[in-house]
Amino acid sequence: MANRERYSPKIQTETETFTFENAEEAWFWFIQAMQARAEGARFTQGLSLYPRPCEPMDILKLVERLHRQRRLLMDHILVLRHYGKRLLPPDPYRAKEMRAHKLWHEALDRLEPVLINKGIIREQRELFLEAAE
Repeated sequence: MANRERYSPKIQTETETFTFENAEEAWFWFIQAMQARAEGARFTQGLSLYPRPCEPMDILKLVERLHRQRRLLMDHILVLRHYGKRLLPPDPYRAKEMRAHKLWHEALDRLEPVLINKGIIREQRELFLEAAE
């Protein structure tokens, strides 16, 4: 019996994707996407108003990998989730949110280089060059 390869056409869309400005913007987008999914929304690649360079699950996988590498602790993840659902970062001037503010920035600082390497967010240098033009 001959070895047959199956042909399945891949839809190639050459639409411009909109990268995120920073890790915080990517995180808030991720949280909103996951909440929409929990409420029953279905995602189809390329059909969003602003096409993004990733899917929400890509960010989840990155966070899980950083957690397995012990670069993100469970405290970081809990703070990211809590304040992500509020769509507001912790306020450093509120006594109850000072520790959360520190954990929030630590987590985003550890997540940002990974997101830059994956092309999900732009480097700050690129943003500076665009602003100068």
